[in-house]
Amino acid sequence: MTARPMALAMLGTAFSLPALAAGEAEAGMRAAFAKCRATAEGTERLACYDRLAAHLAPPRFQGRLTAQTEPFEITAPTLLRYESDGPIFVLYLKDADGGIDQNLHIGGGGSATHRIDAPGTYSLQVSGSETWRIWLDPTP
Repeated sequence: MTARPMALAMLGTAFSLPALAAGEAEAGMRAAFAKCRATAEGTERLACYDRLAAHLAPPRFQGRLTAQTEPFEITAPTLLRYESDGPIFVLYLKDADGGIDQNLHIGGGGSATHRIDAPGTYSLQVSGSETWRIWLDPTP
């Protein structure tokens, strides 16, 4: 294969990978909705749909590399949910005085959660090597 056809083949593969990932994500979401729909008990079914809705909500904070969020207040236990697309992600949950309440991290990309139990004013300091997203979800 010459250089030009090889480059075109590689380009085609690069464009099909995001489509493949999007297709897998859609299939996973369809399966999750089917699981909720198949849940017989009404309260459990509603809780299942509520969990799905939380995963479809836009992030409260998002960015790339390093950022410091504006202070935010929580009045009840809250699930801090975070995702990173890079190999390095460090998240500091800070109290109203700027003290570090919790040091959280993800190695190699992915997602994780942390439950904030105490009501109060907090901020987040993010140090990442790529893009990231953070949600503040009410706990059930």
